[in-house]
Parts: sequence; structure tokens; C-alpha cells
Amino acid sequence: MPQILVVDDNPDILEALELLLSLHGYTVLTAENEKEALLAVSHQRVDLVIQDMNFAQGITSGKEGKSLFNALKELNNDLPIILITAWTQLETAITLVKGGATDYLQKPWDDTKLLELVAKYSQNTVANTNQPSKATPSHFIYSSQEMHALIAQSAKVATADINVLITGANGTGKEKLADYIHQHSHRQHHAFIKVNMGALPHELMEAELFGAEKGAFTGANQARIGRFEAANSGTLFLDEIANLPLSGQMKLLRVLQTGEFERLGSNTTIKVDVRVLSATNVDLTLAVQQGRFREDLYYRLNVIELHLPELTQRQADIIPLAEYFVGSDHSLSDEAELVLKSYAWPGNVRELENACKRALVFANSSMLAPNDFQLTSSLVTSTTNEKEHIEQVLIKHHGVIKHSAIELDLSRQALYRRIEKYQIDVESLCQ
Repeated sequence: MPQILVVDDNPDILEALELLLSLHGYTVLTAENEKEALLAVSHQRVDLVIQDMNFAQGITSGKEGKSLFNALKELNNDLPIILITAWTQLETAITLVKGGATDYLQKPWDDTKLLELVAKYSQNTVANTNQPSKATPSHFIYSSQEMHALIAQSAKVATADINVLITGANGTGKEKLADYIHQHSHRQHHAFIKVNMGALPHELMEAELFGAEKGAFTGANQARIGRFEAANSGTLFLDEIANLPLSGQMKLLRVLQTGEFERLGSNTTIKVDVRVLSATNVDLTLAVQQGRFREDLYYRLNVIELHLPELTQRQADIIPLAEYFVGSDHSLSDEAELVLKSYAWPGNVRELENACKRALVFANSSMLAPNDFQLTSSLVTSTTNEKEHIEQVLIKHHGVIKHSAIELDLSRQALYRRIEKYQIDVESLCQ
């Protein structure tokens, strides 16, 4: 049965809709705000969204509903969204329907009409999710210029049916970028197959990629298709591609050139149409020079290279990511923000996510403190010159808080708190 997400800040409405829909056989997820809704759509199957237009008491403009609608469509443009609106937001709701919303209902809604809309619009989504190996929607949390540029470039690359090499250190999000490219390509409704080359024994790699007939090697008790066959018409993601042995590289090159291969133990040629995305944290040009990686294969894989910067190279993303990982029930203290931004993050985004999970376990309150994250002190840079740094930025921007906060990667409220903490006289400083 379809899985429905209901978004409303009113617990009574959530309870009423959950009861109504569950009585008619639907699985119901609930969220009270935009952040919870985005988390649900990011990490669970959602076939249809029913969302209110406001998520805070006293707010009637509909701006929050519009913001959530746009964010959901960015995650999954095909996701059906039904708006529930009061008459004061009716004009906004109609505008959103013209912009891609599925339908809208006015409060108080009619149960029969609501159930008709849910039945009508959730069917197509369920049919699509029954298609084999369809990737889940992918999105990024970021605010840095580096990631803005990369995502813009990736969106263009996604629509071109060419092979892409994704480079970057461990934990930077290479697999997630591959997800994004597939989801924004014309192959998005076909299979997205992932292979971690670093996790496969060398002797099994060819069988994994190209398949094997029964008896082709010890333990091959039945014929099996390979990942290329499974990805036919779709996308194949080869992670840690540098681990592919030279024998496998030669066979992979042939597939990229002709689309043809044979299963191990077979003379029958199989032809496929597959887009290959690959990723590595290894310098492949050096591997080519050392004879560990075929030069012709390197150029076949690297039609376009996308490089994911390390987290310390995009510091503006650290706090938005941390806020996303800790969820709406917790917040970061000013001191915690400072420590997170001062940490070296050798494990990049993956390490940040793990640190946030630790903090949720050890926290004594909803306000997370530096010690909750249990970071290695030797990897935290000195922050004793923060006051001096803030003063320099304030002078640079002639005391304009908005511009200074942007450069410091702080909210205006956080910057005001630091000005008060260090007793900085902004007016005198910037005369």
C-alpha cells in the first residue's frame, strides 16, 4: 500500500489524518515542520505528501508551505503533493498548483474528497517504486560556493549521456554525487547499480561485473548475471575503481568501447547500454604512470571529472550539515559550533555524521556542547584569536553586521552574541 507523509504543526490534525488514512489501509508518516518532512522524504519511501501551508502559531502567510513545497520538489520532482490550505493562503496554493503541486483542499476538508485524491495520486508513485533497482532521491546539504558550483556543474553533466569520474577523499560524498547524477539523467527510471570495487576479492571481480555460467569457477553452482546486465538501460556506479586489477581493466575497456562482453565460462556475447560513473580517492594519473592503471581506460572513464572538496575546504557547509545530522530536537551551542568549525575533519562528511550521532548519545540536554562530540583535541585548531579575527572582519565591512556575519559563516544573532561576549565596541572600532 502507498505510504503517505502528512505535514502539519497541529498534533490534532496529524492524529485525525493518520486515523483516517490508516483506516483505509494506508501507511502514514507524520512531520510537524519542514526539517522533519525533508528527513522523512530523504530516508524513507514516501508515495504522496499531504502538507499544510503554515508550521508555526500565528503564521498565516503560507510562506513556510511554499518553502517546503519547493524543497520537496528539489528532492523528488515526481513526488505528488496535496496542499491543505485556509482561505487566506488560497491564492498561494493555486500558484503552487500551477507550479507543480498535485492538488489542494481547503480547510475544513471533506474526508471523501481527500481519500479520492490520495487514491488517485498515490497509485502512479507506487507503480514507479515497484520498478526494479530504482534509486532513491538524492540531495545535498550545503551553503558553500564550492558546492554550489559543483552541483550546478553536476546538473549539466547529468543530462549528457557520458561517463563521469568522481574524485575526492574518503567520506566526501562521492556515492551521493553519483546518486544525484543518475536521478537527474534521462536514465533515472531505470536501474542504478552500485559496486564497491574495494570490497570485492580480485578473483571475484570479473564474475561480479560480467556474470558467470554454472561451473565457471569453484563455488559457481548456478549461472548468475553480472552488474552490467543488471544495469542495462540504466547507470552503473563503480566505486573505488582503482582497485580493479589489470585483467578486469582490459575487459571493462572493451565494454566501454563496444557495449559487449561475455560471462565467465561462456562464449555468448551480451550487448548492453549502460552509463558508467566511477569514483576514486586515488590519483589515477599517478597510477597510470606507475603502470597500475590502463591509460586508455582512464580516458574512457574520465570524459568529465567532478571533484568533491574536503570538508575543511568548504567550511561553510559544516554547521548546516551538523544541524541536519542532529535533527530538529537538538541544537548546537555557540561553543559547539566554534569547535566543529575548528576541527580538521580527516574523515570529512562521514566523520561529521558519526560525531553528531555520538553527540546525540552522550548529550545531557537538547543543547549540544563541545564535549558531546568527543573530538580529538589535537585536531582542533586554536581559537584564541577569534576576537581579533571578528574585529578584522568588522573593520573590513565597516561594521555592517550582515556582511560580516556572512564572511564569518555565522548567523547575525550568533555574531551579536560573540560581540557581546568579547565586549567589542563596533562603533568605536569602525570609526
